Parts: sequence; C-alpha cells; structure tokens
Amino acid sequence: MSTLSSQPSKKAIRTPATGGSSGGSQGNRGSSGQTVKFARRTSSGRYVSLSREDLDMSGEFSGDYMNYTVHIPPTPDNQPMDTSVAAKAEEQYVSNSLFTGGFNSVTRAHLMDKVIESEVSHPQMAGSKGSSCAMPACDGKVMKDERGNDVIPCECRFKICRDCYMDAQKDTGLCPGCKEPYRVGDFDDDVPDFSSGALSLPAPDDSKGDRRMSMMKRNQNGEFDHNKWLFETQGTYGYGNAYWPQDDMYGDDGDGVHKGMPDSSDKPWRPLSRRLPIPNSIISPYRLLIVVRLVVLGFFLTWRLRHPNDEAIWLWVMSVVCELWFAFSWILDQVPKVNPISRVTYLEVLRDKFDMATSSNPSGASDLPGMDFFVSTADPEKEPPLVTANTILSILSVDYPVEKLACYISDDGGALLTFEAMAEAASFADLWVPFCKKHDIEPRNPETYFSLKGDPTKNKKRPDFVKDRRRVKREYDEFKVRINGLPDSIRRRSDAFNAREEMKMLKHMREGGSDPTEPIKVQKATWMADGTHWPGAWGTSAREHAKGDHAGILQVMLKPPSSDPLIGGSDDKLLDFSDVDIRLPMFVYVSREKRPGYDHNKKAGAMNALVRASAVLSNGPFILNLDCDHYIYNCKAPREGMCFMMDRGGEDICYIQFPQRFEGIDPSDRYANHNTVFFDGNMRALDGIQGPVYVGTGCMFRRFALYGFDPPTSDSTSKGAETQALKATDFDPDLDINLLPKRFGNSTMLAESIPISEFQGRPIADHPAVKYGRPPGILRAPREPLDATTVAEAVSVISCWYEDKTEWGDRVGWIYGSVTEDVVTGYRMHNRGWRSVYCITKRDAFRGSAPINLTDRLHQVLRWATGSVEIFFSRNNALLGSKKLKFLQRLAYLNVGVYPFTSLFLIVYCFLPALSLLSGHFIVKNLNVVFLVFLLTISICLISLAILEVKWSGVGLEEWWRNEQFWLISGTSAHLAAVIQGLLKVIAGIEISFTLTSKSAGDDIDDIYADLYLVKWTSLMIPPIVIGMVNIIAMVVAFSRTIYSSVPQWSKFIGGAFFSFWVLAHLYPFAKGLMGRRGKTPTIVFVWSGLIAITLSLLWISISPPKATQSSGVSGGGGGFQFP
Repeated sequence: MSTLSSQPSKKAIRTPATGGSSGGSQGNRGSSGQTVKFARRTSSGRYVSLSREDLDMSGEFSGDYMNYTVHIPPTPDNQPMDTSVAAKAEEQYVSNSLFTGGFNSVTRAHLMDKVIESEVSHPQMAGSKGSSCAMPACDGKVMKDERGNDVIPCECRFKICRDCYMDAQKDTGLCPGCKEPYRVGDFDDDVPDFSSGALSLPAPDDSKGDRRMSMMKRNQNGEFDHNKWLFETQGTYGYGNAYWPQDDMYGDDGDGVHKGMPDSSDKPWRPLSRRLPIPNSIISPYRLLIVVRLVVLGFFLTWRLRHPNDEAIWLWVMSVVCELWFAFSWILDQVPKVNPISRVTYLEVLRDKFDMATSSNPSGASDLPGMDFFVSTADPEKEPPLVTANTILSILSVDYPVEKLACYISDDGGALLTFEAMAEAASFADLWVPFCKKHDIEPRNPETYFSLKGDPTKNKKRPDFVKDRRRVKREYDEFKVRINGLPDSIRRRSDAFNAREEMKMLKHMREGGSDPTEPIKVQKATWMADGTHWPGAWGTSAREHAKGDHAGILQVMLKPPSSDPLIGGSDDKLLDFSDVDIRLPMFVYVSREKRPGYDHNKKAGAMNALVRASAVLSNGPFILNLDCDHYIYNCKAPREGMCFMMDRGGEDICYIQFPQRFEGIDPSDRYANHNTVFFDGNMRALDGIQGPVYVGTGCMFRRFALYGFDPPTSDSTSKGAETQALKATDFDPDLDINLLPKRFGNSTMLAESIPISEFQGRPIADHPAVKYGRPPGILRAPREPLDATTVAEAVSVISCWYEDKTEWGDRVGWIYGSVTEDVVTGYRMHNRGWRSVYCITKRDAFRGSAPINLTDRLHQVLRWATGSVEIFFSRNNALLGSKKLKFLQRLAYLNVGVYPFTSLFLIVYCFLPALSLLSGHFIVKNLNVVFLVFLLTISICLISLAILEVKWSGVGLEEWWRNEQFWLISGTSAHLAAVIQGLLKVIAGIEISFTLTSKSAGDDIDDIYADLYLVKWTSLMIPPIVIGMVNIIAMVVAFSRTIYSSVPQWSKFIGGAFFSFWVLAHLYPFAKGLMGRRGKTPTIVFVWSGLIAITLSLLWISISPPKATQSSGVSGGGGGFQFP
C-alpha cells in the first residue's frame, strides 16, 4: 500500500450505483443518496476496500477517503454549490473517468491522469488538462468550460480544482483565495424547462436576472454582450426574443396576434422525399415476360412429366426433380421483383424545415432528432485499429448537427490496444473535423481522402487550402505512426511496470526475511498510460482479465458538446479555424462485461449492450450501425435517411437500409464481391413492397422499433394524442407497466427513455397526412450534461447479468439464435407491421472492404447460408409469419431461408451432363422439336428478363454474368456445406465448422490485389473441383466414343456437351482462382485431380468392361480403336 497523505486522494473511488439488481431502480436521475464504496486505488492498480467502521476507527485513514454522494445536477434551493459550476465539475469528472463494473461488483470511476501517451488539447477530450490548482499540496487541474478556458468560481480569480472546490463548499463555503463566501448564482446558466414544448424566458423585471450576469451573456472575449442580454431578458429593439414564447405567456386573449416577430416560415408545404416508379416502357414488358416464362415453365414441366425417358429412367427422374425445384426457387426469387421503385430526397427542404433561422429560432438551432452511431469491433488483430479509427473519424466529421450526434464504439475483445487507438482518434479529430468542415472535404475518411487520385484543389475556394491540407497530411502521417506503434508501446510500458512490480516484490521479500532464491510470482499485467492496470483483457490472460472474462468498461472519450456553436481561433491550432465550429460530437468507448458461463451472443449481444448504454447516455431516437471497416463516404448520408424518417408517413418506418459498396475489389470482380444484382436489383424491388431486408451494416434504425413495439396505429393512441408524448403501454396494451423490468430489465432510466425516444423520433406535425407528429421546435432544447449517476447506470446495463429473464434478444433489440442476426431482426420488425426504405444516394453513402480471396469469399458465403438454414428451421420461418407481413414480402423472406437448399439439386444437376455423356443417354429420349422449342423459349425469356432487369436496376451485363457464375460456385460449395451443417445441428445437435487447413502466401506485397491470387486450401473446394473434372473427363470420353462409334449419335453427345459446357463456363472464375498467379497451382490440386481421374476410370471399367472385337483385322493389331 502506498503512503497515505493528509490530502484527499485524487483517485478516490466513487461508486454511484452498485452492480446488483437494484442498480437499475436506483439509477433514476431524480434519485439521490446513492451507495458509496470506500476504497482507494494503489499504484499497482489494485482497489483496497474498507468498511465505514474501519474508517471511523482509524483516524489515520480519515483524510484519505471522501464520501461522494451522487445526485442529479442540483438546483439552488437544495444545493449550496453553484449550479453552473457543479454541472461543469460533474461533467468534467465524468469525461476524465474510466467507469468499470459488472455482475456482483461495484461500479467504480477511476479518474484518469491521462488516457494516452501524447498530449490532448481539445476541451471535450478525456484527459485534457487545465491550469494547476492553487491550493497548497494539490496537484489537481482546474475545471474547464466547453472552450477549454478555466472555470473560476470566484471573482477573485482564485484557481481551484473540482475536489478542492467541493471541500471548500462543504467545510466553510468560503473561497480559499479571498476568504469571501462563494456567491450562489455566479456563472449560472440554468437551462429552462422545455418539457411543455415552448422555450420560456424570464420576465424583464426578474430581479435575479438583474442581479447577475450569466456566462451566456458574455461574448467570446468574456465581455458583457448587450445584444445577447437583450435577447435573454426580452429587452427589445422592435422584435425581441431569442425564442418564441408561449401563446398565453403574456395573457393573450386568443385572437391569434403575437407580440413579436411574425414567423417567416409561411411557405407552401413540400415533401422531403418522393417515390419514383420505373417507366412503363421497361416495367410493363418485364412483368409480361415474368408471366410468359411462368406459363411456359408450366407447360414444359407438364411435358417433361408426360414424356419419360424409358431408356434411362433414373436420369429422367433426377432431372425432373431438379427442374421442379428450380422452377419453385425461380418463383420465390422473381415474383417479388414485380414492383421495383426508386426514391429521391430533397436535402434543401430538410434544411429549410429543420435548420433555418426563423423568427422563433433566430440562432438557427437545429430541430432534427438525435442520432447515435454504433461501430462494433472484436479483435484488433483481425480488425486493424487504424481502419476502425478512420471509420470513427468519418463519423465524427459527418454533416449533421454536432450536438445531436453521439458515437459509440463496442470493443467486444476488451483490448487496451483498441482503447488507446480510439483515444488517439479522438485526439486527432480535434484537427481533422474542423478541417473537413472548413474546406468541405469528401470523403471524410483521412486514409481514403489522402489516397485519392486527381487534383485535390478541385472545387476548393479558400486560398489556404493547400497549406492546410499539407499540414493535416503531415499530422495524419504522424497519427498513423502512433497507431501502428501502439502494440509495441503497450508492450514496452507493461514490461517496464511489471519489472517494477517484481523489484518491489523482491524488496519486500528481502525485508521480510524470505528466501531470495524463491521464484517471484507477479502477474504479467497490461498497464494503461496513467500507470494503472487495464481492467479489460490482458496480453497474458489472467482471471478477470481475459477476452471472455473481464469487467464492463465505459469511457466518455469526448464529452457532449455545448448547445451553442464554438468558433475556433487562428492562434490556438495548427490551422486557422476562426470561422469554423470546432465542437466535436460525443464519443464513448464501451466494452461490455464478459464472464465465463454466460452466452454473450456475439455481435447481436454487443449491439444490444450499445442500445441500452446509449439509451441511458444520449437516447438518440435513431441509430445508425456500421461495421468497423465501413466508413461514411457521403457526409450527408444521415440527412438523406432523415428525409424519409421525417417525411409524412415516416412514423411507421423501422429502418433505412443503404446499399453496401466496397473498395479494393479487383476490376473484373471475379467472385461477384460487389453483389450489385442483390443490392441494386432485389433490394430495390423489395422497396416497392414492404421494404428491403436488413443486411447488417449501413442501416439507420428507429430506436422505438428496436424495442419490439408495433408501429403506431389509429387504435394504439387515444383521440387528440397525436402530438403528445405517450407511454410504452399506449403502444402495447398487453404490456403492464409493472412488467417493464421483465421486458427491458431493471433500469429505470432505460424504461423512462423509451417514450422520450418515440416522441422525439416523430415527424413534425405540419401536414394533415402526418398522423403522429410532434410540435416544431421542441428538439431545440440543449442536452442535459452527463453526471456520474447516468454513466454508472450505463455501466450497469452492459453487465452480463442484465439480460437474464428479460426479452432482450427474443423480442427486444437484435435477435439471438442465428449467425445472421441482421436478417432475423429485420424480419421481426416487418412481421409486426413496420416497413423499411431503401436509400440509394447519388454519391455512395458508405464504403467498406470485402474479401477478394476465393477461400475467404466462400467462408463468408458459408456463414450467410448457415444463418439462412437456421432461419428455415426456426420460428422465424416466413411461413409462420403474421398477417401483417405482405404476401410478396413473405415470399422474399421464404426465399432467404430456402435458397441454400437449392444446392442439393444444383450439385445433382451439374453432374447430369457428365452422367449423360458417360452413359450415352440424355435426359430426354430424343432431341425432338417440342423439347427444343421449350428450351429456346425459356432461354429467350431468361435473357430478355435479364436485359430488362439490367435496365431498371442499373446493373451491368458483366456484373449480372459474374453473379450467375458465383451463384453456381457458391451453390455447389458453401451452400451445400451450410445445409449439411444446419441439418446436423438441427437433427443431432452437432456443430461443424469448416476451417482452413493450409495456406500459401502471395509473393507481391506491393500489388493491392495480391490477396486475389492467394490459394488457401479448404474443404469447400472439393465439390466444384470434382464437378469440373468429371465434366471434362466425360466430354473427352463421349467425344472419343462418338467419333469411333459405328453409328455415331451426335444428338445425344451435343445435348450432354452443351450442358457440360454450361457448367464449366460457370466454374471458370473458380478454376482461375485455383491457378493463382501466373499458373502457380498448389500441389494439392494436382493430387486431387489425379485421384479423381483414376477413380473415375476404374469406375467406368467396372461398369462397362472392354469387349473383345471379332474382326481379325483388329485383333491382328491393325488400326482400330478400343477404349480401355
């Protein structure tokens, strides 16, 4: 134990809420008197806990521990501290503390001296430091405001830190500098109550307003601002108020005449989005061809059933069964495409309606709802921290009101590497975000932006752009060096601290007289930058410090910004930001608690933890989730999505799905990585029914829909409540208010946030078609500052026990039980009657990376197909859907669960040409005119449908062909494996994982497509290899036999050869992938090919042994041919 001093410890452990079951009920912002855990953190990072009796009995310790009682931001009538200073002190404490907690453990807040090795300067950043405290023997830092200026609570300008200020208020109430009482009300900037929807202001004769000068009435130089004083006190030069008062505030007689500036928003109502149907010249022939092909298929299958091949009935049966299934599968895929649509948004209308300054909103405060961004990562070794950091930077610089944004990073691995990388990203955002705003940078991912080809000065108007870009590029290069050097930095730091601990242990053993030859047992811990133990996973796993066993961690990297713009200067940064708002969005690092014996439900569980934590901290009515390798390519994408949510009829939209676009794909897109047929074809078609399916990333959710509620209907609300806030039971009559903990858990804060998020997520009630809206201007109120109680509650809801005996993962949030939790989550929402929207922007909304290696691509498809098989055998099967699910939408979801089973029939059909060639029989007895006409008609319909689909979807013919090729490749490999894996899991409970068994590395590390040529052997390659080899051998055998046959049957050979060529043409990308670069083929390919060829030859000899010829000429060695 380190030496105790008489001064209060700056790292005293303050525990606003415990981690037990009562933590949620005590987490109400209106409650007070939270339990306190008395403890101290030693230099080794350990917590030494003492009881109250121990403290009372030992005066030696009394000065080293402080009883911090957590409460809501106080009011002047019940709190001696000044409100403004108390709130700022509380928020400063929260933003500089690392909160940890979990099951059966207290929630602790560890005050961080520093978060990263490098210095941070932005006032919102965790670990930023102000001036030193003027109190003797105190090394604390002075509190800071949102501009980074010191908060001085006394007119004498005596600098004092937060802890010393609290001690002075508690002991004497006197300023240590001038010995005068602190004046309650100094720097007071109480936020008015906006619960009624109007922003009321104090009367002009308010004595309290005359007696003090608030910080809000000071300009940027700290001087008294007369104009702002006029607005705040309703003093006026003609038109007056900063905010429009209530109609009856001054006793209006109801004549409708207001006493201020008339509202200038008397403009004709305009929609925020519009639905564009496909031109009739394209869609009408498209629908007609679907009907024609459907009819022709019916006649063809009827003809096939009535004309069996008696010569090879087994061949006929297999072919007919496969053709019947293909027809059924085609119907499931094609019929939902009968009503494709396009959509267009009007961003200028959105700006005019929500962001324009009016008489009631002269400052131009945004009325847009809040939005929370979720980014998930799990392993910094597989998901490089630099990639994740660039994604975070693109989010922090998005074009959306900064005070309405909050970004959450879920680190499911609990790695210090990810934590410090995110802290570095938050520090670099201090420069990057204002630079993007100043020069309108696009895209706002620094790695992508600085890698763009072409002239960077195009469309740039400011003369200092080149200079600024050069400086930011230099800073970004240094930022990358720091990120890439973090693993070594953490390792060296941990080795140094562990060596220090070993020396201390050795010294203790010597002083205690122990045997110095005994081995020293010191855990190899991972250490943070401030010299304490990392509470997450260590490099060397230990109890309570492993990937699957660590406490919940929450760090507010960037505290919430102020509600007013914060204009930068020209001398405090590397760049001139004198006319740029330098505020940064709220940024929170979250690593949920993990313990052995709990099912943490992988990504779905991590997303649900973020939903709960964000509901407590920011409660944005909308959530946009991204994978760590998907960044924002279009900074206006959130506004594009908001055009649909805030438009008339938007109240029943559960999510906005954006298409996935990828970078780093080879120009030929060998393995259909872009998947444009699905994203631009199928998804656009579903948008015309009930909406696209949820595909896991790039999706904007309505938070209220994630909570498992039905969309609002005329029966769910009482008359006259269309613009009033509702309770959760108003939307679900079967939900008892007393049963909220059973559905959502024990957190009172979480339960209270639900109706708030629903009300704030409504469109503005400015049109008769908006059935459930909200009054305009109600979301201009500033956000409440964070306090320790709120953050402690957020730590409580990410603990591993919180979901026990609740409906999280079953009805609420992301749904558990499938590896494709995204599809199931979207299906549940559609099944409750919600609809979704597909938003294709002119500039790609998001971009990410995709595997271009054949093996990685097959394993990706395997995971998707396995999830689909799980869906088919679960209660999420579309056949069991409710009546609220539309018929065509039901067919589309049924196809999601059925398509992997097509592989069983596809692999048989791919062997049929070879079997036909080897046996000398075809699937029909004769290639007569009827069969050929049917075949020709079906082929023409298929080609015509493809051309028309290309026309309305915008997909290229080459992309369509690549999609067809990979459909056969994946159908004969990954889909087949998924069906086998799913059947074994359902029937026998056996889970099989297909893993890589060997790999070879690429030679050219400078080639960005080098991974394309890597050949990693996997068992998934066996079926396509066998199919290809069998068809090639069969064609050679049949051709040789036909040439030397006495009566050549070319019709049967041509029929079989045609279909074999069809199979081989689809397998061409697969064969090319096996060849690697420059024809370098792995030895295993030749081994398998040789074994297969020998086996097939022996099998053919056993089935059709060679016959002795009767011709003496032949037997005498003369020139005949005989197949061995």
